[in-house]
Amino acid sequence: MLWLPVILIFPYLLLLLCIYRGVLIIKPFGSSTDPVTFVSVIVACRNEEKNLPHLLKCISDQEYPKNILEVIIVDDNSTDSTFEIPSGFAESGNIFAIHNKGKGKKQAIRTGINASSGSLIITTDADCLMGSNWIRTIAAFYEEKGPDMIICPVKIESGGGFFGRFQELEFLSLQGVTAGSAHAGNPAICNGANLAFTREVYLANSDNLHDEIASGDDIFLLHSLKKNPGSVILWLESEDVMVITPASPNTKSFFKQRSRWISKASAYNDRFSIMLGIVTFITIMLQVAVLAAGFINLTFIAVFITIFLLKSIPDFLILLNTSGRYGKRELITWFLPAQIVYPFYVLSVVFYSLISLKKPEY
Repeated sequence: MLWLPVILIFPYLLLLLCIYRGVLIIKPFGSSTDPVTFVSVIVACRNEEKNLPHLLKCISDQEYPKNILEVIIVDDNSTDSTFEIPSGFAESGNIFAIHNKGKGKKQAIRTGINASSGSLIITTDADCLMGSNWIRTIAAFYEEKGPDMIICPVKIESGGGFFGRFQELEFLSLQGVTAGSAHAGNPAICNGANLAFTREVYLANSDNLHDEIASGDDIFLLHSLKKNPGSVILWLESEDVMVITPASPNTKSFFKQRSRWISKASAYNDRFSIMLGIVTFITIMLQVAVLAAGFINLTFIAVFITIFLLKSIPDFLILLNTSGRYGKRELITWFLPAQIVYPFYVLSVVFYSLISLKKPEY
């Protein structure tokens, strides 16, 4: 019975090693063709007057024909000048703002897509930045591979100190799971800050997005699409499509964001995502419980060390691969302290989500 907790973490070990096998087969995409797909970029935002001009500058600089590109900024009841900002880019002729026909991010995205003309939809956030070949590379990948959904990489800005490094490591880990599970043929998560899908697919699945939950416009679409036989969901590996998003500036905003992420888990209906979440949470709980038992009975310390090492093996392998692909290999030096803190961080987020009454929509 003493070593039973070690046996109980083997499902986590096997799942993460399968995901690691997925990241090992990732190959960068490159194309010299000029795509001809009409693309609609949808940005749902509220009170983003500070960030939106930088995003629109990035989009204005895209190496993509303006006659087959439109950018729709959906203002979700802002109280600042967000709605007026796109008019400053009127010379582009394809960037415009509309008002949300409801409330919340999901309805804002739905409003934008209903108003769009493109066969390929790309979503991003107002505080994101990207390179000039972002749209061209996504469209070229779409024309070559023909997927229903394209999951693209997201990287957060570098932060200082342990808090900043911890955010980067956690986000890299999530990106590793995102890419690895997609390449393994069973995508578990995605990020609406850099996501593409066909307009047809969205309209066919838009009733399955759980409008009663503020968050999850991206992952509920993914899970709904996975239930459709023959759906093709692919990860796009390319430096050209990397989107940069800011890190949380403080612990309060960090916990709010993570709380929002886990608030949608109760509505998941994708078996693999549910299993991955349960297995991960059980593994974390076992770590904390066995460590606590070690203060009472020192023989449990050896059990804790064994669990810690076994869990760290796939975590380290995925992070080592992902940090290398993202040009962040120096972050590996922070792996051990972050790994020690991680179980307590997860439990803190769960506790925060239970006591928090406010559920942010962005």
